[in-house]
Amino acid sequence: MERLTGLRAAVTGGAQGIGEAIAKRLAAEGARVAVLDLNGEGAARVLPAPHIGLACDVTDSASVDKAFAEIKAAFGGIDVLVNNAGIGTAPGDGMDKYYVAQAEQAAGKDVFADQTIHCEDTGWLRVLDVTLNGAFRCTRAAVRLMAEEGIGGSIVNIGSTAAVKGNGPVPYCVAKAGVIGMTRAMAREFAGRGIRVNAVNPGAVETPIYAGLPEEVKQAVADDSLMRRLASPDEVAGAVAFLAGSDGSFATGSTVTVNGGAWFD
Repeated sequence: MERLTGLRAAVTGGAQGIGEAIAKRLAAEGARVAVLDLNGEGAARVLPAPHIGLACDVTDSASVDKAFAEIKAAFGGIDVLVNNAGIGTAPGDGMDKYYVAQAEQAAGKDVFADQTIHCEDTGWLRVLDVTLNGAFRCTRAAVRLMAEEGIGGSIVNIGSTAAVKGNGPVPYCVAKAGVIGMTRAMAREFAGRGIRVNAVNPGAVETPIYAGLPEEVKQAVADDSLMRRLASPDEVAGAVAFLAGSDGSFATGSTVTVNGGAWFD
């Protein structure tokens, strides 16, 4: 079923993982898709023409504006933006020391597993700049194009269960909570323009990040959900496709949780 035929979409962080699955799902449902990623070559490999892949650094406003200018040149405008680009950790955020202490706790040592006291400004700011500020920059660029055409649009932000559960690196939890707050504020701001803004909160998803973890660690994460498994990227992509098109036409300011029952909100 091609629910998104005729729509023009952009997906950030689309070269792998959840972003790649979203890009492919939107394309399969009829949208023309611009795949944006720091890895421009990877983005270009995700989908064939008439779709496009573009290099885009979401921490750089000039790079974002250039990418959206290319989208306008290729597609004439944009109807759907999916803000997926984000990072969970960065050098200097204190997680290295946290993991060491956590392992020592598991071995029976009486130590605190701290992140905050070891987190430097560089690590904190890097996670927020990619995950939260990047979503803002891309939304700003997309809404400028949507406003030019005056035909409305749909923005879907990828949040995280960590935003409400607090189970993750502190900067990441804060950034994703900010994404949810931004979703609600912008839904109010853009409603008059016919632009809907929603979020999807995934739980643990089977992505390259999890692929390198020991099986016992992956299983412990999976067991935290009622369904006792990790989500597939396609399951997140399905929720995004619903919100992107007319099936989600009365949804704005909402958060769809796809976490297997790891958290109820």
